[in-house]
Amino acid sequence: MQSTPLYQQHEALGARFTEFGGWTMPVQYSSIIEEHHTVRFRAGLFDLSHMGEVAVQGPQALEVVQQLITNDASRLRDGQVLYTPVCLPSGGILDDILVYRLGKESFLLVVNAANTAKDWQWIREVNSGRAVLENQSAATGLLALQGPKSADVLAELTPFDLDLLYYYECVQTDVAGVTILLSRTGYTGEDGFEIYVPVEKLQRLWHAIYEVLVRNQGLPVGLGARDTLRLEMGYALYGNELSESITPLEAGLAWTVAFHKPSFIGHEKLRQQAVAGVMRRLTGFEMVERGIARSHYPVYIGEKRVGEVTSGAPSPSLDKNIGMAYLPVSYRQPGNELEVEIHRRRRKATVVKIPFHPSSVRRRSHAI
Repeated sequence: MQSTPLYQQHEALGARFTEFGGWTMPVQYSSIIEEHHTVRFRAGLFDLSHMGEVAVQGPQALEVVQQLITNDASRLRDGQVLYTPVCLPSGGILDDILVYRLGKESFLLVVNAANTAKDWQWIREVNSGRAVLENQSAATGLLALQGPKSADVLAELTPFDLDLLYYYECVQTDVAGVTILLSRTGYTGEDGFEIYVPVEKLQRLWHAIYEVLVRNQGLPVGLGARDTLRLEMGYALYGNELSESITPLEAGLAWTVAFHKPSFIGHEKLRQQAVAGVMRRLTGFEMVERGIARSHYPVYIGEKRVGEVTSGAPSPSLDKNIGMAYLPVSYRQPGNELEVEIHRRRRKATVVKIPFHPSSVRRRSHAI
């Protein structure tokens, strides 16, 4: 089990810990509900230093990135960010990542913590010596500041005018006297920032942000609230909604597949699936009867078991129990009934649209 350099800070704040992707991470400090509402209404600070970062550089960097991802990185200008799956030749999702274009020949790939080792191996295999690769994961810390007041908190610590940074853009600047890479990205559905910092400066930056955060009635936030926040938005989590046996088309991510770009891995299989049509799609539901639908609980339509819950939890914002599952495409109409087996008893649920909760993010004109 690995832990981030901020483990002792989390411990001092009274965090409860959990295992996640091979890491010991804070699951909550006060309560999941309090931390969730703090992000929705004020600002919360996350330690995401378990995530992986891979630099791809050189004259053939774009060529390599384009082969790796289903989305189209050629559309990026310097300082823009792109969300995309990385697929296998089968069309299954190896990972879902962020691609940062830092320059004409410089890209940063941000990968999921549990997938860092396999992604690094896959990237090297696909690269075949064309671009210069560097696994920067161990040298990079990552903090996320999320919520409607996050810009107010950050503005006290940086000379950069945050109004100039649009959604899914990034810039190198200073925060609390530390040179960092700042992006207006996040996994909560709220306005917010992700901050990439040299690991030796991570504790200094955490303390500086935390001090301003608490003055603005913000809180540190653990993985528990991070999960309920992303679930309310219908955001997929690798290992739950996404895996090597699920394609982007099944996961509702067709908008990330640039079929006009035939060079990416998995193109042929995904094109075939697009023509034939998918049999299942990721679908949202809310519980009608009492019960919390947890991951892997069986899902039934009538007497037929059609799948299992991928993610489920109480929604603090909606005061309902919600979840997601892969259902037959013909059954995705909102209002359709299904049942979730909870503790050996089937409980009624109904199909609803994703997202469950509206995003407050302003997608301004520079965003992709």
